[in-house]
Amino acid sequence: MNDLAPDLRTRFVTGMSYAACTVNVITTGGKAGRAGVTVSAMSSVSADGEGPTLLVCVHHKSLAAEKIAANGTFCVNVLRDDQSYVSDTFAGRFKDEIQDKFDCTTWEDCAGGAPRMADALVAFDCKLQSSQQIGTHHIFIGEVQDIHATRAGSPLIYANRAYGASSQIEGTSTLKLAAETSTAKVTVGCFQTFGPFMIPQLLNDAADLNVKLIEGDHRRIRESLASGESEVALLYDMALGEGLTTELLTSLEPYVLLPEGHALAEQREVSPEDLADEPLILLDVDPSRDYFTGLMTDAGVIPKVAHRTSSLEMVRAMVGHGMGYALLATKPASPMSYDGKALVTRPLAGAPKASGIVLAHRTGRRLSPAAERFAEICRTRLKG
Repeated sequence: MNDLAPDLRTRFVTGMSYAACTVNVITTGGKAGRAGVTVSAMSSVSADGEGPTLLVCVHHKSLAAEKIAANGTFCVNVLRDDQSYVSDTFAGRFKDEIQDKFDCTTWEDCAGGAPRMADALVAFDCKLQSSQQIGTHHIFIGEVQDIHATRAGSPLIYANRAYGASSQIEGTSTLKLAAETSTAKVTVGCFQTFGPFMIPQLLNDAADLNVKLIEGDHRRIRESLASGESEVALLYDMALGEGLTTELLTSLEPYVLLPEGHALAEQREVSPEDLADEPLILLDVDPSRDYFTGLMTDAGVIPKVAHRTSSLEMVRAMVGHGMGYALLATKPASPMSYDGKALVTRPLAGAPKASGIVLAHRTGRRLSPAAERFAEICRTRLKG
């Protein structure tokens, strides 16, 4: 019997890999500190009794197991199908890139003290009712104290050692129509500021493809590539890290954005020295913040940052109201802010380094025909 045990274990693990499960991040917080871990072993126990109960299984070597027991509280965050990067972060796949796992998304505090994802598909705030260790895992049974649901999106599914998404059950006529009109699917990541100026035309060119779009800053898009959430992505050619293969498509020249009537708007170009005493409205996203401040420090000027914002249009609006200047690379066609303030653009003097835009994919990953098709569309549209 003992001779069969290793083989039985292997067959058990292989067999269970075919069982589809939701992907959940279990978090805890309190006097023992906070911790979190990704698990697929989560199930309801009962909706009746003094309160609803559920269970989660956490490996005994996980720091989260020790802290759940000490804090007496935990939160089950059920992930949406576009949040695999959160799963991978709490599974430890980005430990070299992200020092604190909790930096990967936004959190709020449950009444019991555990951190709750602000945008989880659903989150269950639980009080620890009982626990038991069986083999290598703790089984924690929690009494549900509160439930937070976004009521939008589909759950992230894990099966056969891969992520997936659920699909709604349709009638036979709908299924027939879908089969007749089905198109090749590809998921594309894109940096959030220049995306609106490139993606719509690319989608028009790729009308024969079913393109799912993921937008965010560089960290979000890099993580989507690393986890397999995105096949290809459009990014700036800076701070990319390892593991990505890139191809330069085009580049954007940095420029100075000024309010209409500003004294420097009379010049043909503006140097970093001209801006030394001016307040800077900084586009505070990765990697833009370091790129733009670096343009100034490379010229020996320490920028005076007056305001920071992650929104390109908020930057333009603040400049329009005379609150400072901005350094940008993406240049909207309209010289007006959202609220109708006139803006002026001037080249940044001194031959500053341009921002290269690259098509990126995970090194060693063979692209699907749909991804190859989208890549060729990008080359034709952006390199031409």
